[in-house]
Amino acid sequence: MPYCFIEERCFGLESILVAASKEPALRSLTELLRTNNYQDVVCAENGEEVRSLCSVRDFSAVIINVPLSDESGEKIAAEILKNSTASVMLIVGEEHEAHAESVITGLGGIVITKPLNRVLFSKAVKLAVAMNIRLSGVRRENVMLQKKMEDVRIINRAKAILMEYLSMSESQAHKYLEKQSMDLRLPKVEVAKNLLSTYDS
Repeated sequence: MPYCFIEERCFGLESILVAASKEPALRSLTELLRTNNYQDVVCAENGEEVRSLCSVRDFSAVIINVPLSDESGEKIAAEILKNSTASVMLIVGEEHEAHAESVITGLGGIVITKPLNRVLFSKAVKLAVAMNIRLSGVRRENVMLQKKMEDVRIINRAKAILMEYLSMSESQAHKYLEKQSMDLRLPKVEVAKNLLSTYDS
């Protein structure tokens, strides 16, 4: 089993996945993260493990020391950036820097070169975590907005049914839904859903 600390995520601490094909690299990166107060660190030795872990939990950042034992690392980095809110950092040899940047920087990934500068690495991790926090916030706002739009659509559909079947005006339908919401102590959208289930059945 690779040298690694796996702990339950604590409030205020970020979850970081570190991938490297060799145990000394995992050890070094994990210890460096711990010195920067990142306690929830999970390790992987290859791309298959990274994909498996990312499929079952969310990470604030994924740090990949390339190449991995089963793939170069750039492809999986791009996949994570496209499909999650996790920030991604690739640690590459100088000879691979240009290629790695061409693959992931346009997606918001970070590339740093070996040998690692501890100060630069620490700053890059802080940047990656900050990017994740911002992106997660934007995604939450987007989900909330989509839900509000869906609620409005359902309420408007319920109004249309009241207008069609009970010959109410739009104003009357609106007041009816509001009164039902107060009388039943239910959100207006739930009243609308109940109405739709009655007339659509």
